[in-house]
Amino acid sequence: MEQNQETVRIDRWLSAARFFKTRSQAAQACEGGKIKINGKRAKPHKTVRTGDRLTIFKNRKYREIEVLGLAQRGLPAKEAQKLYIEHTKQPKDPHMQELMSLFHETEKKFRRKFKGRPTKKERREIDKIKNEFGI
Repeated sequence: MEQNQETVRIDRWLSAARFFKTRSQAAQACEGGKIKINGKRAKPHKTVRTGDRLTIFKNRKYREIEVLGLAQRGLPAKEAQKLYIEHTKQPKDPHMQELMSLFHETEKKFRRKFKGRPTKKERREIDKIKNEFGI
């Protein structure tokens, strides 16, 4: 951890803290609106300070992070974990966790693989469903 710095770019900090493998992935997440600093949308050039609260949306999960330290470059995992503290509230009810995992699994089955026009197979399935409902 580098204590002598007051601010660091958010894309650099996210990659140093190992939330993203590369700085370009962190910058892309910032551009896509997946990162917020103190409740405000963050661009890659935005600076982060100790004490800032970050909201990170990744892998369909929100993570609430408080920045404890700053770093410019990647650190070993043990050191990177010292840069932040996580305040995310996880559902403690195991029944609720099971329901959420089932929901995500079923959602994956019915999600289209590609954007744009349906494939021939998808078109047949759509026609089959329409015929069942008389549409």
